[in-house]
Amino acid sequence: MTKADRYLIEDIKNILENGYKDINPRPKYEDGTPAHTISVNHVTRKYDLSKGEFPICTLRHQAWKTGIREIITIYQHPTNVISEMEEMGVTWWGPWDIGDGTIGQRYGATVKRYDLVNNLISDIKKDPYGRRKIMSLWQETDLRETDGLAPCAFLTIWNVRNEFLDMCLVQRSGDMLTASGAGGINEIQYAALLMMIACATGYKPGVFTHFVANEQIYDRHIENAHEMLRRAEEKGTAEGGDNSVLPELKLNKEPGCEFADITLDDFVLENYEPMKPQLTFELGI
Repeated sequence: MTKADRYLIEDIKNILENGYKDINPRPKYEDGTPAHTISVNHVTRKYDLSKGEFPICTLRHQAWKTGIREIITIYQHPTNVISEMEEMGVTWWGPWDIGDGTIGQRYGATVKRYDLVNNLISDIKKDPYGRRKIMSLWQETDLRETDGLAPCAFLTIWNVRNEFLDMCLVQRSGDMLTASGAGGINEIQYAALLMMIACATGYKPGVFTHFVANEQIYDRHIENAHEMLRRAEEKGTAEGGDNSVLPELKLNKEPGCEFADITLDDFVLENYEPMKPQLTFELGI
């Protein structure tokens, strides 16, 4: 199993054993039923990409390419226009249309308005050991300007460490089994973003740390949570608790390349053999 698999199993057990149920939740399922969750607060996971600890779950298939496509729509070709996201291969934002074909002044629109990526890259190059390298999608002006989903994964903090670039991601809320959990889409895509920024600034990707303030399992995902535990037991038995060949995401680009020139095709995921069949999850919107 990967390090992410082990984290995920620990976190599932923690939520099922120690989590608390919410009251009057905002999200609803497609049939209108309130989407209740069982949650825990303050979950932290840490990976060293330089040691092969790429955060990807093997207990079910992760759509890693789609996750990177979304990062591109936020940070590389930033947009909040749903049709533009769809053209870039990101198709799940439709339910959050605020009525004008956009998701509001959120995510990519915020990155573009404040030129967050170019400012970050310039700061890393000019002042490597400065401690003010932050990209925040939580801008009060933007949140008040329009309706829209408040950003979930909203803050990244960057630090140079010798030849390495480290990054931590702060997330206010996370649907653990569909996106925010260990080795899920959020960790995959932000680890990829770390690789992209490191490459563009001439560093090696280093430590990636993910902090989730409130992480949940939805009530209609409980059976899938137990299935993940069963798969982990099966996988651990088959592997003897270890796996010498781990999944590895590679970025085939020369250090110092232009951030804008990196494409999805430059990424290659090796040794990824997730368990089947795929699991499906009903989303709370």
